[in-house]
Amino acid sequence: MHQLAVQSLSKSFDDSNPVLDSIEFAIDKGDFLVVLGPSGCGKTTLLRIIAGLESPDSGQIHIAGRDVTQIEPKERDVAMVFQNYALYPHMTVLDNLAFALKLRKLPKADVSEKVKQTADMLGLTKYLDRKPKQLSGGQRQRVALGRAIVRSPALFLFDEPLSNLDAELRSQMRLELLSLHRRIGATSIYVTHDQVEAMSLGDKIIILNNGRQIGPERPRELYDNPPSSFVAGFIGSPGMNLLKGVVNGEGNSASIGDGTWIALDRKMSPNRQIIIGFRPEACRSDLQGTIPAVVMGFEDSGKEYIIELSVPGRQRIFCLSKTKYGIGESLQLSVEKFHYFDGDSGMTLRST
Repeated sequence: MHQLAVQSLSKSFDDSNPVLDSIEFAIDKGDFLVVLGPSGCGKTTLLRIIAGLESPDSGQIHIAGRDVTQIEPKERDVAMVFQNYALYPHMTVLDNLAFALKLRKLPKADVSEKVKQTADMLGLTKYLDRKPKQLSGGQRQRVALGRAIVRSPALFLFDEPLSNLDAELRSQMRLELLSLHRRIGATSIYVTHDQVEAMSLGDKIIILNNGRQIGPERPRELYDNPPSSFVAGFIGSPGMNLLKGVVNGEGNSASIGDGTWIALDRKMSPNRQIIIGFRPEACRSDLQGTIPAVVMGFEDSGKEYIIELSVPGRQRIFCLSKTKYGIGESLQLSVEKFHYFDGDSGMTLRST
């Protein structure tokens, strides 16, 4: 029995554009599923439907084997952590943590014990008498997490909970979330537009694009063997370089413009429109390179340079390099590994 099963879930806010289109997946107890996608793709709507805050047009939701599709949110045994913390400003940390337990009318001793355990786990013990306005962003997010954890729900739902934090604190909280997940064995769905969060946290990832799902797949599989050019460009920082090309008459190379040809490592249909992809870390500048490029800019990440280049066909790519090149400098690039996608559908033809 799956801890959560979503079956043929669809939702529209008007007649022409479905926000969610036949979404279907299942996760087991203790899984950490990340729902990833650009703004407006339906991530938060999916989470709200699972929580019972929105109603689907069609489909079913089962939690721990129980059909909860038409059940009120408070009866679903889920806890949701929001982007904006959603703490009660007039209550202390202790009262925020204890609020849901008091609503259940649990004995005072049980409430105190659960709050103490949760506060100790999250490093909040010395802040129990403070109100939210007296806490930092990271501390407030811990309280929001604690309010969910203290209930011991069947399912945790996270709606971009780290997006309001600065980069350093966001990185720290990712590690804390992962450690917490492993300690308590929670079953979690985590919504984000940040692919670094998705790759770091998820056991599996679902990607949403225009209401349709890709996956669930393991993070490394999505990175190494993306099923479409959209996924290839979305996963990775920077994403995969994608060059439009046309296969020659012999089917063994493709033109990317301005008389530049890229040799293919497999036969393809002559004159076919394709997309040739490669990761920034798979390209380098050397004398044997066959792809001419001009340096347009660079970013110093400390560890290496992210070089922005223009290649034939006025197409833009990124490469990683230990060497800093001057803007306007001409290079010859070679690539270790290519991926191929259909030029019309964007679906993978082959990853090598």
